[in-house]
Amino acid sequence: MKVRVILLAAGKGVRMRSRLPKLLHHLSGRPMILHSLESAERVTKEPPVIVVGHGAESIRETVGPRAEFVEQIEQLGTGHALLQTQRLLEDEADFVVVTNADLPLVTSDTLKKVLDKQKKNNGPFTILTLKQKEARGFGRVRRNISGEAIAIIEEAEASAQDLSIDELNVGVYCFRGDWLWPALKKIKPSPKKKEYYLTDLLEIAASEGEHIETTSLEDATEAIGINTREHLAEAEAVLRSRINQHWMLEGVTFIDPQTTYIDSGVTIGQDTVVWPNTMLLGTTSIGEDCIVGPNTVIRSSRVGNACRIEATVVELAIIENNVDIGPFAHLRKGAQLSDGVHVGNFGEIKNSTLAPGVKMGHFSYIGDATIGRNVNIGAGTITANYDGKKKNPTVIESDVFIGSDTMLVAPLHIGQGARTGAGAVVTKDVPAHTVVVGVPARAIRRLEEPD
Repeated sequence: MKVRVILLAAGKGVRMRSRLPKLLHHLSGRPMILHSLESAERVTKEPPVIVVGHGAESIRETVGPRAEFVEQIEQLGTGHALLQTQRLLEDEADFVVVTNADLPLVTSDTLKKVLDKQKKNNGPFTILTLKQKEARGFGRVRRNISGEAIAIIEEAEASAQDLSIDELNVGVYCFRGDWLWPALKKIKPSPKKKEYYLTDLLEIAASEGEHIETTSLEDATEAIGINTREHLAEAEAVLRSRINQHWMLEGVTFIDPQTTYIDSGVTIGQDTVVWPNTMLLGTTSIGEDCIVGPNTVIRSSRVGNACRIEATVVELAIIENNVDIGPFAHLRKGAQLSDGVHVGNFGEIKNSTLAPGVKMGHFSYIGDATIGRNVNIGAGTITANYDGKKKNPTVIESDVFIGSDTMLVAPLHIGQGARTGAGAVVTKDVPAHTVVVGVPARAIRRLEEPD
């Protein structure tokens, strides 16, 4: 049996008060639409179908080839939106799972639960409901004396008696394909909003004597639909809790989960300890046995095993094993720290490679540089890499000792085993095993080369 999943994503999201389409607002580091898409993808091997309208092109660009798209040019309600998929899916699906894309917390397990319930149902469809006093704008499920679900009353159309009902329609359905398409054409526009409500299918089915199955949502947080910035913050808190719980179960220690923010694209190795006020963002990967934080931000970077990173900002960088950084360091785009590197407090590195064993003192800046093995970079060292027009490279070969407060004026090449005196301003290349001092730096003697 073929199953297709449809995400309804055509709404304007007016209450977000944003120029950005609602479904492109971020949750745990990713556009909201991608959370809904990921759950849909796990239900069936067939690609999800997304009904787009407002912000259609931006949503297409964000999702890419992971889904098929149908456009609802005129937004005339959820029933009208689903009808737009008929040409694509009629005779192509035995079961059609439908959910609103602005329900990003609904899991694939919940979608599968609704699908499995419908597979056992002789009637035309199954709906997901939630017993809850706080309605959050959801329609109410009206039942008859026998307990059969016979109608869903949208909040805008509800009477005072309907509003007292505490069983809510979450907005997740599974339809039998052969029944769905003719039934959609029977929906009439609502009296007040003149929209074609998908929820009217329940009343249509009941009037034909069909049995509609319901299944209950176990975790009420999955029903947080995003219509406002307040809802967005609620969903963010739920996702953060889910993510942190997942990593704790995988063997990661969180000293204070309430103040730790981990994006959904992050991975963390076993026995790593994450201290408070730490943010691991984007596609960051952290190895095993690391200590991260407190007060650390790492964005889309790779960190190896047994590293210590304290009160530091790391962006688009690569850090190998046994690296010690901070506090108050800043690794910018293109920084690559090899095994055993030490970066002291208030050090900054940009677009540079530090080979194994490099020790970089505090209050230093290294930019557009290649640093060889076991180089010592004294406190206050600066690579003057920008000449007002372009960035110039600095190359320091292995076993070099850079004295405190050295200024390295690029382009520059310092040979193996060379030394600079404290406060030197180096404007010319330094031969291997040579000591330079002064302003501008000059050679004073040549060191004996090691055997």
